[in-house]
Amino acid sequence: MPNSAAKKATDRSKDQKEADFVKDSLHLLGMDILPLKMPALKRARLVKNNQLETMVELFHDETAGSGQVLTEELPGFFPDGGDAFKADMILLKKFDNVSSFDVYSTRITLRELNIPVEDQEALRLSDAKREELTERMKTFTRPLIGHVYGADAATVDDLQGILGMFKDPDPRTALANLRKMADSLGVDLLDIPKFLEDYGDIFLSLAFFRDILDRTVPTIHQYLEWLHELRGSFVVKQDRAQDVMLAKIEADLTDITGSITGRFESFDRQTQDFWTDINAERFHQVREMITAHHRTVGGVLCGLTLKMEHWKSKFKNSGVGGPQQRLEFTRSEVLPGLDWIKDLERRGSQIGT
Repeated sequence: MPNSAAKKATDRSKDQKEADFVKDSLHLLGMDILPLKMPALKRARLVKNNQLETMVELFHDETAGSGQVLTEELPGFFPDGGDAFKADMILLKKFDNVSSFDVYSTRITLRELNIPVEDQEALRLSDAKREELTERMKTFTRPLIGHVYGADAATVDDLQGILGMFKDPDPRTALANLRKMADSLGVDLLDIPKFLEDYGDIFLSLAFFRDILDRTVPTIHQYLEWLHELRGSFVVKQDRAQDVMLAKIEADLTDITGSITGRFESFDRQTQDFWTDINAERFHQVREMITAHHRTVGGVLCGLTLKMEHWKSKFKNSGVGGPQQRLEFTRSEVLPGLDWIKDLERRGSQIGT
């Protein structure tokens, strides 16, 4: 019995880690959150592959790998699905062109498609990820706390700390804190909890995407060095067409990286302006600005991370791989979808301009 209990606990822990991984991913979406009629489909998930196509992953495990099919290929696996399957196909086809499955982009997509989700927790980052982003979030929480509490801000570390002050054992102190924040922000006393929830969520999204960008950019630079070495090889020097292709990939990745980094610098400037005089109206403007960029930022980062993570897994040491091997990988795995990423970033950079 003890061994059985330990195994169940281990399985639960493993399942929780897998669920957290999906929630914190840009390229995975658990289909159990969708109002599908076929139980078999609710056990599957949507996946962005390295060519940035949306696939339905019918199974995945360490030994069998990942069984992925295009949505249009599903009828071959469910020949007797009937009306329930047809309804699910209509819903799933709407996700074929979704650029990223991060929780923030997915919320927007579901809202636009009028798709209800009962489990709202499935559309939030995992507790582990939120904890991981705590330090980054202080960049956004400290200005608010300092604006409202001034010298007393040293006693409060995050938004949960503010909520803790509201639960002060002394009701008069709690009420005074609530009124101070409401007056400072220009919102109704009863709207404070909702304001804090919105504030925390929108800047958590910014911290989440910035963290992914900061992790991905160094890998892109390593890949570009690896690509530059390839362009200097005899194989490429003897083939003008291949060198032109590689030069374009190099230029595109450099342009995309520079553009999306510039977008985050613009976010920083606009939020700094907001923090000089925090109020509900200006927060609404900042929230709309950041939300407008969610799907393009998510899509660009999804595409870049998929390609760079695949490169790292294929070539664990950036010096590994002969010219022909490097050329084939770049042609088959990096080039497909790169124009799509570049176009998405171009459209994203024009938002609000």
